[in-house]
Amino acid sequence: MPKVLIDEIDKKILQYLIRNARMPFLEIARECGISGTAIHQRVKKLDDAGIILGSRLEVNPKSLGFDVCAIVGIRITDPTRYQETVDKMLEMKEIVECHFITGKYNLLIKIYCVDNEHLMNTIFKGVLGIPWVTNTETFISLTEAFSRQVDVGLIKD
Repeated sequence: MPKVLIDEIDKKILQYLIRNARMPFLEIARECGISGTAIHQRVKKLDDAGIILGSRLEVNPKSLGFDVCAIVGIRITDPTRYQETVDKMLEMKEIVECHFITGKYNLLIKIYCVDNEHLMNTIFKGVLGIPWVTNTETFISLTEAFSRQVDVGLIKD
């Protein structure tokens, strides 16, 4: 995907929306010193360019009873079965992230479960139930120190 060039106002708009996707466009316009119409046009341009992937509400998994978070490295016998594997993983609602990676494993997934038994069932009956998955290595997260979006301020002009 080609790199899209954005200016300082676009960066400012993105920074506000990353911090609070519900921030009213008129408030962003005031902060940026431009019209509300200009904000709408710029956000549409950023959206059309594929820079903005949408806006979403984040929930706290622990507050809903998902007390176990794990990162799992997965090795598959044939990396060309990547898409088939991803399709199978999409069926498992406990898996919230999936990355095709380099190194010892082919895939890295993030799983939320209510307890260790739920995690064990998800890994053994779900992940290891995929015939071409050969092995896994599970890392249980004790706490999430932080999670954030990319800092658009790092973009060089």
